[in-house]
Amino acid sequence: MAASTITSASQIQMDYMKLLVTQLQNQNPLEPMDNDQMASQLAQFSSLQQLESMNTSFSKVLAITNRNYANSLLDKNVTFYTEDASTGEYIQKVGTVTSVFYDSKTGQTLLGITAGQGEEAEEYTLGLGAVVLTENQK
Repeated sequence: MAASTITSASQIQMDYMKLLVTQLQNQNPLEPMDNDQMASQLAQFSSLQQLESMNTSFSKVLAITNRNYANSLLDKNVTFYTEDASTGEYIQKVGTVTSVFYDSKTGQTLLGITAGQGEEAEEYTLGLGAVVLTENQK
């Protein structure tokens, strides 16, 4: 018998309620269930649901904050490190943030960065975590 996947606190609470009703229907009338224990378990499920809801809300706020922060980096110089293909060493680069976009596949806010000028300009796409220093353009 395979174990089913439980996806949320709501599902756990519903399963618990079904079990509780079954226990109440089949309990020994001379030895009834402890009301305090049932109330305690229901309170724990309620707390779990609230935590789950807060986690979802916090994730949304964090995503919006990251996008707002990324947008504030437009036209600013940022320092980051990139790996040199030939030596494998990390090289410090400085570039200007030219675009900000959201990758729906990974859920990341990404920066488009141009390092250098003219024919030597290089384009990079980096996550916010790759930026080690931010400066206003001089």
